[in-house]
Amino acid sequence: MTEIHISYLQKTLNIPASQIRQVAKLLSEGATIPFIARYRKEATGSLDEVQLADIDKGLKKLADLEKRRETILSAIEEQGKLTPALESAIRKTMDTAELEDLYLPYKQKRKTRATIARDKGLEPLAKSIWAQVNDDPAVLAKAYIQEEVPTVEEALQGARDIIAERINEDQIARNRMRQLYSREAILYSKVARGKDEEAAKYRDYFDFTEALKKCPSHRLLAIRRGEAEGLLRVRISPEEEEAVWQLKKLYCNKDNLCTRQLEEAIADSFKRLLGPAIETEFRQSSKEKADEEAILVFAENLRQLLLAAPLGQKKTLAIDPGFRTGCKIVVLDDNGDLLKHTTIFPHPPQNQAAEALRTLEDLIQKYQIEAIAVGNGTAGRESMQLLRNASFASEVEVFQVNESGASIYSASEIAREEFPDHDLTIRGSVSIGRRLMDPLAELVKLDAKSIGVGQYQHDVNQGQLKESLDRTVESCVNSVGINLNTASKHLLTYVSGLGPTLAANIIEYRSKVGQFHSREELKSVSRLGEKAFEQAAGFLRIREAPNPLDNTAVHPERYSLVKQMAADLGCSIPDLIRDKKLRDQIRLEKYVGPAIGLPTLKDILQELNKPGLDPRGKAKSFEFSEGVYTMEDLRPGMILNGIVTNITNFGAFVDIGVKQDGLVHVSQMADRFVKNPVDVVSLQQEVKVRVVEVDLPRKRITLSMKSQ
Repeated sequence: MTEIHISYLQKTLNIPASQIRQVAKLLSEGATIPFIARYRKEATGSLDEVQLADIDKGLKKLADLEKRRETILSAIEEQGKLTPALESAIRKTMDTAELEDLYLPYKQKRKTRATIARDKGLEPLAKSIWAQVNDDPAVLAKAYIQEEVPTVEEALQGARDIIAERINEDQIARNRMRQLYSREAILYSKVARGKDEEAAKYRDYFDFTEALKKCPSHRLLAIRRGEAEGLLRVRISPEEEEAVWQLKKLYCNKDNLCTRQLEEAIADSFKRLLGPAIETEFRQSSKEKADEEAILVFAENLRQLLLAAPLGQKKTLAIDPGFRTGCKIVVLDDNGDLLKHTTIFPHPPQNQAAEALRTLEDLIQKYQIEAIAVGNGTAGRESMQLLRNASFASEVEVFQVNESGASIYSASEIAREEFPDHDLTIRGSVSIGRRLMDPLAELVKLDAKSIGVGQYQHDVNQGQLKESLDRTVESCVNSVGINLNTASKHLLTYVSGLGPTLAANIIEYRSKVGQFHSREELKSVSRLGEKAFEQAAGFLRIREAPNPLDNTAVHPERYSLVKQMAADLGCSIPDLIRDKKLRDQIRLEKYVGPAIGLPTLKDILQELNKPGLDPRGKAKSFEFSEGVYTMEDLRPGMILNGIVTNITNFGAFVDIGVKQDGLVHVSQMADRFVKNPVDVVSLQQEVKVRVVEVDLPRKRITLSMKSQ
């Protein structure tokens, strides 16, 4: 990492060079982004995870740029064409497009119309036309007539081909066209010939035009999907006449017969070479931008879902509802372990409601059930209604749980590993119950794309999507803190500094030795060295540990500091945690040193104030509006209870209990202008909505959150 790179990132990210330098150093030493954000605030100036991720991404892009730069320099040098000026230009640029422009004239090409013309000896003629000499080009062309160039027109055509390629490879021309495309490119879309019926879902784009710079990401991705399916024909271009005029201004400085030939070559260059090349660039850049926006939406939705409030460690009965095949029941202890499973048939066609309630009552009493989790799929509303109307001997909270992805989990290798002796239905019910107890711990077992909170997730760059979602999961896991003695292998995998191998080794250690009693004991785990301990320890919690700091986010490297604080007040660490009056006496300035500043000291004091407190809050029950169970029950004007299930750039989808989510368009989210839906709603938020329109054939529900 050179100072040029640091300076470049400083300008592009608007982050001081000293902070970028420190982050680059920490990353090169194997530190993770969650660790740096939490425990190295003094070094980074308290940069948050988003800023750290931007630096990490920028460093990787620059590494790729340097690799490409060296490849290009080597290729040109092998041709013996690397001049000092060219080398300087290549080494100086930090722009990928500019780097490729510099390389383009030296790039090995397949046979082109221009190379064929050069082989026929027409280069001098092309140079004369390029210079717009004051001669008749037809007369000039006669000197080049021979067996391979039998006519004047063929000679002139060959010269124009050479000029067209020269324009295409001219960095100034390419930049001029990039500027034009950036300002004035239009996205054109039309239905593919003979595909009108097959492409019905893309009807809005059958004859569609929009300025590319104004096209929102969801619309661009929809159009690109239609194109990929062969149903739409898509083009990106400014007005051709304007583009050619811009190029003529660049090259045509005379007005003679050679200028006419040059103008013809310019028009051909744009239509055949330069236009398609820049269109390809803008197709890619606009897609990258749309991908980035869609991935941000997905990542934020996933973060909100993973950080949904948990019920906590309570004895739970979970129900995977169904009609004909019945409702699958599982009983889980307060650690989420399976104790019992059975099936009840309260709904049609069996209608054994009374018998089902007796079974539930027996299970509630026998296992001292504290909460019931009901999946929100088929028969979910009916099951909730049955339970809410029931009167059990003991008080039990009833929750409806979003079961998106539960069926995918139940068929996964992870589920088979956890429950090798149980079928898919039992595994799915367990997942519903565990999702209520701790959404984060359960959802990390799923491929994030299967959770159903994205926007065109199958159309975006899958590598970037996975990287973003993995980083989001890692961030959530580490922000919450993980119980070292109960966490699954899959949850431990996302803890800073661990990964699959060390996570498996921790599970193996627990099975052989028993529960951990201190963080220090982690060092006894196979292959878990000092670096991994440093990165992971602060994010792992040990409930009821002899040292109460082991159940906080205070890092072991700062235990001695907390011990000193307690000693200075003449008390023990447990006393310091118990007594707020003692903590109020701490003067943080006293403990500032070369390696520790106020940001870390404030974090430590905050942890002492709330040791082991889950930052996610506690799960709350939710009820849909009575009397509305299907789309047929809906009427325009109805005011209903809903819960936000997905957020996109164009609005939010809301579950109103009719087995089909409705859409609140961004224009209907508030009585004021709303630019971004996340400014108004969050995932799992309870909202009041008004039914605007019900389209039964297309299964579409339009909702509004406006006052009228």
